[in-house]
This record gives sequence, C-alpha cells and structure tokens, in this order.
Amino acid sequence: MTPDAATIAEAVAGLPEVAGPHAGRIGEIATLLPGRRVAGVRIADDAVTIGVVLRYPASVAAAAAAVRAAAGPLDRPVRVFVGDVAEPPTSRRRFP
Repeated sequence: MTPDAATIAEAVAGLPEVAGPHAGRIGEIATLLPGRRVAGVRIADDAVTIGVVLRYPASVAAAAAAVRAAAGPLDRPVRVFVGDVAEPPTSRRRFP
C-alpha cells in the first residue's frame, strides 16, 4: 500500500515540536499530486522522507521520534530531515 503524503503531512503538522514543513534545499522533499504539491513529504519506493522545521527548544532526536510516530506504521523506512529551527517567540521589544 502506498502511503498518503497529505495524511502524513497533516499528522506531522499537528506536532508541538514541528513549526512547519521543510521541502529541502531545492524543494526535493515533496510529493506531486493532481493539482497540488505536498511540501515536506517525499514518497519513494525505498523510503518516506519527511522534512520539518523544528520549534525551539525541541531536540532533533525527540522530534524525529515524534514525526515517525505521527506518520504511523508504513511499509518502508521513514527518514526525518530537519531543515531549520524556528526562533522562539520573544517578549522583548525590538527598537529600530
């Protein structure tokens, strides 16, 4: 059974450790579907790659485990690519 990229992307987006999807350096982590593109999930015959932007202060190991769990049981290995870490919200006022 082929994994569903949109379902995986939606499940991963709901994680508190994940600030958003990451499509890789040149957009290579994506799945093309009729009329749209699912950024951050690439499904290949040998693996599923999920690209994410972490939310600070999540650790890479903990976030990768959460992403794999959210993707659910799949028929191939899941690779997690962390492309960036989002800055934490700040309460400090910035002056020009």
